[in-house]
Amino acid sequence: MVFLRIIAFIFGVLAVAMGLLWVGQGTGVVMWPAESFMLAERAWAVRGAVLAAVGCIVIWLARRGNGRR
Repeated sequence: MVFLRIIAFIFGVLAVAMGLLWVGQGTGVVMWPAESFMLAERAWAVRGAVLAAVGCIVIWLARRGNGRR
């Protein structure tokens, strides 16, 4: 069960990082890579925010109950 929590935690961290990158690209704050189709597209900012929120929930669920058996 500990292995699944570790995998879920890693997945959550990666989802938050990717979501924040999408928000940055969608809002035009992060203009990398220059030829990306996601730059300054509001839809990608919204999708990134949703992905980051899901990542936060996964992290919370993975860390919840560490003291229980």
